[in-house]
Amino acid sequence: MDTPLPIRLAAEMVGTFGFFFLGFSGIAAATLLPGSIAPAGVAAGFGLGLGLMIAAFGHISGGHYNPAVSLGLVSAGRFPSTEVIPYWIAQLIGGVAAAIAAWIVYGGATKDNLVNAPGAGIADWRALLAETIATFLFVLVIATVAADDGAPWKGVMAPVIIGGFIFTAAVVIGPISGGSFNPARSICPAIVAFDFSNLWIYIVGPLVGGFLGGAINYGFRMAKTA
Repeated sequence: MDTPLPIRLAAEMVGTFGFFFLGFSGIAAATLLPGSIAPAGVAAGFGLGLGLMIAAFGHISGGHYNPAVSLGLVSAGRFPSTEVIPYWIAQLIGGVAAAIAAWIVYGGATKDNLVNAPGAGIADWRALLAETIATFLFVLVIATVAADDGAPWKGVMAPVIIGGFIFTAAVVIGPISGGSFNPARSICPAIVAFDFSNLWIYIVGPLVGGFLGGAINYGFRMAKTA
């Protein structure tokens, strides 16, 4: 990427902040004002928030906003491994800032409501598997619509398709797994609330799924050019 790394990291921080703050605002509305927003509205906050921030900063930083995406793009051969840790740090800084901002704006109970957990009665291993599969599919989509020159919908459709995936996954998988698909989305509220009880699910699952999604994308590309 031609843009200097410090500028890209700043874009990742601001983009992650915007993405998370919009999603967190939906959770705050649903929990503090019951009936004001349906579960699909919460999913829209995350899905549309992601799409909007990709539209705003994707041309600068790539619009990852997710450690699993950065790792997945490395395994796909689409992102340098030397920049993964700086991107992760930028994403976590932006995410923590968003969780703190939501706590300040919406009140004390919000910091606890933002923490991810599996659905009622859902075993941890089921939530882990759901997060892994969803993130696997998510990175497959991203690696194509944002990074594959052979895809006719590359680039211009990326914000819509990527945001649409998160909306869909949050609606149909979120009630089961907690709907993270993003380690930073779970780590940042956990830090602010100091609640790490289920956090391992949302670190291991998305990172494994993201890595596998990128690797499968790489394998298909290599097979196509062989």
